[in-house]
Amino acid sequence: MQLRNLIHIASGLTSKVTVPYSTTAIMLIAGAGLLGLLQSCKSSSGEIPVKEPAPVVATTEVVTLEKGMLSSSLQIPGELLAFQQVDLYAKENSFVRKLYVDVGSEVKTGQLLVTMEAPELTSLEAAAQSRLKSQEALYIASKSNYDRLLETSKTPGTISQNDLDQALAKKNSDFAQWDAAKAQYREVANRKAYLEIRAPFNGVITSRNVNPGAYVGPSGKGSEFPLFTLQEQKKLRLVIYVPEAYTGYVDQQDKVKFTVNAFPNEKFTAQVKRLAGALDLRLRSQRIEMDVANENKKLLPGMVSNVIIPLSTKDSTFILPKTAIVSSQERVFVVKVVNNKAVWVDVKKGRENEGRVEVFGELSGGDLIVKQGSEEVREGSTLTVKQ
Repeated sequence: MQLRNLIHIASGLTSKVTVPYSTTAIMLIAGAGLLGLLQSCKSSSGEIPVKEPAPVVATTEVVTLEKGMLSSSLQIPGELLAFQQVDLYAKENSFVRKLYVDVGSEVKTGQLLVTMEAPELTSLEAAAQSRLKSQEALYIASKSNYDRLLETSKTPGTISQNDLDQALAKKNSDFAQWDAAKAQYREVANRKAYLEIRAPFNGVITSRNVNPGAYVGPSGKGSEFPLFTLQEQKKLRLVIYVPEAYTGYVDQQDKVKFTVNAFPNEKFTAQVKRLAGALDLRLRSQRIEMDVANENKKLLPGMVSNVIIPLSTKDSTFILPKTAIVSSQERVFVVKVVNNKAVWVDVKKGRENEGRVEVFGELSGGDLIVKQGSEEVREGSTLTVKQ
C-alpha cells in the first residue's frame, strides 16, 4: 500500500515539473522509495531474520567387542651349538708319540685318539713296583713269624706275652706299609694311563693343535691350546633368548620352525627341551634351548638361525581392529560408546596379527567400540553410532 502511494507521488511530481525526466531517473526514484519501504519493514531488533539450515549429524562406525583366539608368531635370531663339546688336554707333562685321528674324524666313545710318553713316569712306576714287592715280602715274613709264635705260645711257658704282642705289632705295621706301597703303585699306574687320551663320547674332531713330538701338558702349563676339540654333531642345541613379554607363550615340548642362511629355502624343526626359568639381567630375556636332530650333519655348530615361534594362547582374549587403539603420549585407550556418549577406556595391547590386536582393560563382551579411534572424539561427546 505504501509502495503504491510512493509511486503515485512520484508520478504527480513528474506532471508538475516542466523539466522532462528520463526513464532511468524515474526508476532510480522508485528504487529509493522501495529501499526506504524495506527498511521500514525490518523487525524491531533492526535485523532481517535468516533461517539457518539444519545441522548435519555425522555417524560413527563402531564394532562389537568379542573374544577370540589370536594366532601369531615371533621371529627371533638363534644359534646352533654342538649338543656336547669338550677340549681335550694332556694331564701329564709329556711328549706326543702318535696321533690316531685328525680334523673331521668321526670317533666313538672310548676310541684311542693320541698316545704320549713321559720317561720319568716309567722310572716312577719301576720304583713303585720295587717298593711294593719289598713291602709284600716284609709282611709275609712278619706274618709267618707271628703265626709260629702264636702256635708255640699254646704250650704254657714257652713264649712270653710281650714277645707275642711285639710280633703282632710288627705284622700289622708291615701290612700297613704294604697297603701304602700298593696305593703308590696304583697312583703311578693311573698317571701313566693319562698318557692315552680316549674319546669321552661319540662325535667329530673339529680341531687339532699338536703334531707328533710336541711337548704337551695341563692347560696353562704345557699347552696353550687343547690337543683336540670334540663335538657331538648328530644332535644339536638351538639356543634363543625370548623377551620377557613373550615367555608365557613358550612351553616345553613345543615344536618350532627355523631357517639358516646356508639353506634359506628349507625349514628345519626343533623341539623345546630346556627353559632357564630366570631372566638374563642384561637382556631381560629367558634362555631357551631346543634339541635338533642332525643325523646327516647338514647343520653345523655355530650357524645363525632365524627361529619362528608360534604364539598361541590357551584362553581367548578381547580382540579389536588395530585402528580402534589410540596411542598418545599420555595413554593408550579405546573409545567406548555408552548411551551414545564417548567414554575413553585405558587398555594395554597384546599381540598383533594381520591388523588385529589383543586388548586388556576394563572392558566387557558386547561393548561398542569406535572402529576408527581418535583423540578428536572427545570424551563425553554425543555420537550417532553405525554398526
